[in-house]
Amino acid sequence: MQTTAPRKREFEPAAFDGAALLRDLEATVAVLPAAMACGRDLAGRIDRVYFVACGSPNRAMRGMQYWLEHYSPSLEVRRYFPAELMAQDPRRLDARTLVILGSKSGTTAETVAAAEFLRDKPCLTIGVTQHATAPLAQVVQRHFLIGDSPESFLGMAMIVQSLLGGLLAGRDGWPHADALLASLRALPRVLADTATASNARGAADALKLVDDRNIYLLGAGPCFTNAYVFGVCILMEMLWLHAYPIDAAEFFHGPFEILQRDTPLVLILGEDPSRPLMERVVRFCEKHSDRLFVYDSRDMPMPGIAPEVRPILAPYVLQVALKRISANLSVLHDKPLGTRRYMWKSKY
Repeated sequence: MQTTAPRKREFEPAAFDGAALLRDLEATVAVLPAAMACGRDLAGRIDRVYFVACGSPNRAMRGMQYWLEHYSPSLEVRRYFPAELMAQDPRRLDARTLVILGSKSGTTAETVAAAEFLRDKPCLTIGVTQHATAPLAQVVQRHFLIGDSPESFLGMAMIVQSLLGGLLAGRDGWPHADALLASLRALPRVLADTATASNARGAADALKLVDDRNIYLLGAGPCFTNAYVFGVCILMEMLWLHAYPIDAAEFFHGPFEILQRDTPLVLILGEDPSRPLMERVVRFCEKHSDRLFVYDSRDMPMPGIAPEVRPILAPYVLQVALKRISANLSVLHDKPLGTRRYMWKSKY
């Protein structure tokens, strides 16, 4: 909780290079058709989809799990952290189970171990990572590559989203696969333009949050991915701030008791069926806090994104807008986002 009024500071907002983002996602865009074709090919061969990853890929998969459960009347969907998968050893890992594993580097120890664990199972495995030489790519039955890109969260999400679109179309007759593929191809430009347009707001919001050490983030449905990834994978991991992602469905069952007039809350609204849950949260918070940071995908133009798949892609557009806060907090705190205390440095 904030203990002193934010200090006014003059600073140069963090730069954003839209052209670099477009280059970073070129490899991803190139494999989208193959990923969708793969999904169509697998449609009649599987009954279950299991997602396996750590960190931000796992939470991106949470959003994809939401959409599979929403659209498919026939697929069983589960999501695991790799260590959890190996400890539980689900008995339904049969020949009609597809396991999708994600790791940016392809060297995440737990994810590679899970892929090795699955080699003795009859299930199908697909990995998404940067390079074909990565350990994860070497272990799975098939892989899709995002290339040497810092935009791993977006790249992996786009590829898996395309694969799942093909799967839904082939298995359940989902009518929006072509619109999804075209929209995914248009998405990098939308992301670059949104980040550019959001940088001034990101700088202003960062200035308002610079003295806070406890920040609460709320989202619902697939947009809880945003609350978690921005809170845990960026504010906690990269900026060492205390961030608390809360699902809107849980907010009124305990967490809302922390609310005071000076409590900072980042409220994230998408366009999916869970939106009313967040609208309820916003109405309540407006009565009890003066420090709301509302990010609503309906405020963001998305040219080239088909209306029927806009709710699916909105979380990715929200993510690049939210990242402008962290980029500017990094400047204000003089804390590079790549610095770690423990990760990759100590035994754990």
